[in-house]
Amino acid sequence: MVERSYFDWNATAPLRPQAAAALADALAVPGNPSSVHAEGRAARRLVERAREQVAALVGAAPGNVFFTSGGTEANMLALTPSIETTDDKRPRERLLRSTVEHSSVRSGGRFPQGMIEDIAVGPDGRVDFAALRGALARASRPLVSLMLANNETGVVQPVAEAAAITRAAGGLIHVDAIQGPGRIACDIDALGADLMTISAHKLGGPKGVGALVRRSDGIHFPDPLIRGGGQERGMRAGTENVAGIAAFGAAASAARQQCLAEAARMRMLRDALEAGVRAITPHAVIFGEAAERLPNTSLFTVEGMKAETAVIAFDLEGIALSSGAACSSGKVQPSHVLAAMGVSPALTRGAVRVSVGWTTTEADIERFLGAWRKLAKALSKGHSIAA
Repeated sequence: MVERSYFDWNATAPLRPQAAAALADALAVPGNPSSVHAEGRAARRLVERAREQVAALVGAAPGNVFFTSGGTEANMLALTPSIETTDDKRPRERLLRSTVEHSSVRSGGRFPQGMIEDIAVGPDGRVDFAALRGALARASRPLVSLMLANNETGVVQPVAEAAAITRAAGGLIHVDAIQGPGRIACDIDALGADLMTISAHKLGGPKGVGALVRRSDGIHFPDPLIRGGGQERGMRAGTENVAGIAAFGAAASAARQQCLAEAARMRMLRDALEAGVRAITPHAVIFGEAAERLPNTSLFTVEGMKAETAVIAFDLEGIALSSGAACSSGKVQPSHVLAAMGVSPALTRGAVRVSVGWTTTEADIERFLGAWRKLAKALSKGHSIAA
């Protein structure tokens, strides 16, 4: 049997032991958190403890954390024209989003397509401030959506600077921070974000749980995405996923405590991997390497490679990785992120993403490089992973 190495942490992280323990404990609690009896109160305590843990991860007040079914739902909840502030009850008239956003933001949320404008990025994948300023000058009461770090390239956006520009123009800014926690700092105040979305399974919690976080209680959503019993203080109806939320909280607490150590180790492993790739294939292209990136992420290619067959070839060698975002039912599609960065279609078709995590070892890196050496040799002969 082929020994396996997991290099697809940006798609989903394995469940942390702390989250697994919290999940199992919470499953034994029978109460509905909306019930007033002892069992219901026990379930409510689990939810509120998790709310405090998630809030601490991003520097927010617990009362400004709202649990959802995941990052996509949290983004949909945030991206709505009906968002209000205490000082301005009028709807937002424009959604400005970068061209490298996740598909759940690219969908526009609840904004009609005619109210959406895309903001260009430069060749390094970072937002073009001149384009942002121009769009803000044309917009009335805009909502800007800018991800903290790209799920494909790992490029970290200058969110704090973008937030200052947005605020000066009278806008609000939403930050999709889903790839950040546990890898880089994600303090909502330091970033200047009005709204932030995070997802449990990217940081070692279970799949199917996420959160929308607001910077202050001066931001209101009069038109919730899911209506019903008024859970989550009217922001998201439906009985809370108590076990999933409890595990989310435990994962958030572990990620917060271990972030600096994990980030330094992941960066060392990522850099060793890229150095090895360059030693084997000096002509390899590493996307976004000129910009600040997540410490765990590398997106690269060599001319003539086809990502779809490369991913399969790696899998046969015991290496789990992807060609980019894992949100298209397993389909390998051209990267809109690389296209936005001006990368040629020929190179875009061959990009593969490697992402490491807290269980990745130096032996895993060596195993990857051994597989890459074999695949690169096949490519040089014009078969196996060639386009």
